[in-house]
Amino acid sequence: MQGRIQKILSAHGVASRRAAENMIRDGRVTVNGVTALPGCSADDVRDLILVDGKPLPKAEEPVYLMLNKPAGYITTTSDDHGRQTVMHLVSDAGASVYPVGRLDMDTEGMLLMTNDGQFANSVIHPSSGITKIYEARVRGSIEAGAEMLRKPVEVDSHVVHAVSVKIKNKAGKSAVLVIEIVEGRNRQVRKMCAVCGLNVDSLKRVAIGSVELASLPPGKWRRLSAEEVTRLKKSCVNDDKL
Repeated sequence: MQGRIQKILSAHGVASRRAAENMIRDGRVTVNGVTALPGCSADDVRDLILVDGKPLPKAEEPVYLMLNKPAGYITTTSDDHGRQTVMHLVSDAGASVYPVGRLDMDTEGMLLMTNDGQFANSVIHPSSGITKIYEARVRGSIEAGAEMLRKPVEVDSHVVHAVSVKIKNKAGKSAVLVIEIVEGRNRQVRKMCAVCGLNVDSLKRVAIGSVELASLPPGKWRRLSAEEVTRLKKSCVNDDKL
């Protein structure tokens, strides 16, 4: 397959396209003995492509998983501090996969995992237009906070906004807010709530696009159906790239 190096690496299940770009910048990838440069092209049949001095693994059949991540796990493939990663929870999946985006350690809920780097990149990138829905159990001035969340707010010098905010299970100064966003910046929902005067007691992602977490138990995973994968791909504004 002729194409850009990062796309080839992701197609072979080495890493997501974004992570592959970092590998290239770090000088970890060579093509026919020459260190690869960002944006360069190669052919995975004709060229010898090495990552950390090792040949590319055989291109795998695409695998798409949904994990219900519990709190206390970090969304990385490894951790130098010995903390539990989401990889422990899918060790019995029979496939080499990696997380699609991130959930912070304290956040629960839907995490997609795959070996399809192009799919992962399209789902993650804000330009895809795919929404992520969270349920946040919050305390504070609920009505006022929800109204603020419905407007653009500044988080870490970036203006972000919720697609929609709904209130449910309100009891005095506590409630569950159903918050739908497109962006996926670090701890974005928590920071948005903080800016709007709301304390987040718990946070759970319950859907990505039209695919819902539903009744999948915490710590368990399942394979996405072909219909769910198709729906996610069709949800992408830039689905011509998939």
